[in-house]
Amino acid sequence: MPEKYKAPSQTTIGHVHLKVSNLERALKFYRDLLGFEVTERMGNSAVFLSAGGYHHHIGLNTWHSEDAPKAAPTGVGLYHVAILYPTRKDLAEILQRLRDSNYPLTGAADHGVSEAIYLDDPDGNGVELYHDRPREQWPKKPDGSLQMFTRRLDLEDLLKEINKK
Repeated sequence: MPEKYKAPSQTTIGHVHLKVSNLERALKFYRDLLGFEVTERMGNSAVFLSAGGYHHHIGLNTWHSEDAPKAAPTGVGLYHVAILYPTRKDLAEILQRLRDSNYPLTGAADHGVSEAIYLDDPDGNGVELYHDRPREQWPKKPDGSLQMFTRRLDLEDLLKEINKK
């Protein structure tokens, strides 16, 4: 039996590519609301977006999905895409932006290792916006393994981060 393979510790998830039914509607969400910048557009069928100048974090296309119905909430497929913000303050700022736009949330949770807010994009794809706590604060079991949980996230407390120096 071959030795068990472990992905290198520096491995990351580079991007997500989503099928959408309407490119312009998807752009209003990912570009105009969440603030990702367009890095490339392929006519009326695909667009690539990024934060900070990377070639793309998010790809959107209508190649096999133009005018299709929303993603089904049950069955196989994407559960959600998770977008990691660098700080708690950054998460608070996007939460305030969503509130100011009256964009509906589907949930919010404290997972011990992270704090997250949940919503659906216009095509029904789940989106998690979160920040990680420092590793030294991650809750652990007595054997040293992670002890993640799901508790209510105090959104009002999160929003207080905006005014902190």
